[in-house]
Amino acid sequence: MTCSFKFTGALRARNNSLNTWAKFLPALLFSLAAPPAFGQVQPGIDVLLNEQSSLIDGKRIGLITNPTGVTSDLTSTIDALHAVKSAKLVALFGPEHGVRGDVFAGEKIAHSTDPKTSVPIYSLYGATRQPTAEMLKGIDVLIYDVQDIGSRAYTYIYTMALSMQAATKAGIPFMVLDRPNPLGGNLIEGPVLDEKFKSFIGLYPIPYIYGMTVGELANYLNEEFKWGANLTVVPMRGWRRAMLFNDTGLSWVPTSPHVPHAETAFFIAATGGIGELQTISEGVGYTLPFELIGQSWIEPEKLASTLNVLQLPGVRFRPLHFRPYYFGLKDQRLAGVQIHLTDARAFQPMVVQLWVLATLIKLYPNQEIFGAARHQSFDRAMGTDQVRLRLAARETPDKIIAGWQEELEAFKTRRVKYLLYE
Repeated sequence: MTCSFKFTGALRARNNSLNTWAKFLPALLFSLAAPPAFGQVQPGIDVLLNEQSSLIDGKRIGLITNPTGVTSDLTSTIDALHAVKSAKLVALFGPEHGVRGDVFAGEKIAHSTDPKTSVPIYSLYGATRQPTAEMLKGIDVLIYDVQDIGSRAYTYIYTMALSMQAATKAGIPFMVLDRPNPLGGNLIEGPVLDEKFKSFIGLYPIPYIYGMTVGELANYLNEEFKWGANLTVVPMRGWRRAMLFNDTGLSWVPTSPHVPHAETAFFIAATGGIGELQTISEGVGYTLPFELIGQSWIEPEKLASTLNVLQLPGVRFRPLHFRPYYFGLKDQRLAGVQIHLTDARAFQPMVVQLWVLATLIKLYPNQEIFGAARHQSFDRAMGTDQVRLRLAARETPDKIIAGWQEELEAFKTRRVKYLLYE
């Protein structure tokens, strides 16, 4: 009886595993096709329109997007889908910063109407964070096309996740048009989120830097959390895991007002958590958002030389003086360092973030780096309070980083079966 049970269980496990692989095999094989002419990657929207348009034939489409939703020739996904004769775009849904991307971080957004297409726009960053049943009426498929930045403390991936769940509840298929991860597909760093610190900049237990495209992440979340979504990921053609954004041949469209360049994704991964504290400037309000660390009491040459002695991979620190034009430290004369990437593939954003904080604590022990007013925001960004508490206790970054490796390795193992690209 016991042997029979074990054999049956093993067989069932094997079949479940085969079913999982079978589900993702077509996208995997498709992604391994030869890259297009001139090495340019084709994002999911191009593949949908040019090769898989049957997926939307006869469908009334709801589209979650913002300015980053563009074809490889920079045609808006809104306009491209609105022009499809065999389908009808009936609703738009906007994440944080809005469908047009002109709203400041954290500002609530109201519903409106798109002036060009006359399609109604529903805000997913206002009274609700996910589509309601009323918003989804008359929609046959809900499509997500938004460029990601590859780090956990950014709201778009949670708009995707919550919308997928809402679509599932309404019995509507959900489709993700895949796009490159600007950090590449191999960089994985930072603590896995402790669910006690859940927020809209961290809803699920994934690392700070997760090394997946949005399509891969959608598959991961749907399967790991058993949402049961009728999910289709339209993969890119020609993308490889080792690619950074500048390798894709695609034009970068700012994902939000302070992410003007693809390279900014590396900087925001390195200083975004520090910015949550609002005791240190990370360059937001100046011309180099997320590329700076500054305060009125910092001695720039001392901070730069101390950090450069560490020889952190892929980075150099240059002393500078600056004055923000807006935001919390507006018009104050600040000094600190500019972060210069010397090798983006070697750069480790979380290592840099921890060493910058540890160095500031060491050099300026009388300054309140972890201000009481905002330390909870920092903890939510980190997905744990252990980074703050252990740094404050003067533990070394190396020891703190070693402390999250077991969970990180477990995530890496789980993620493998959801990867669509080599």
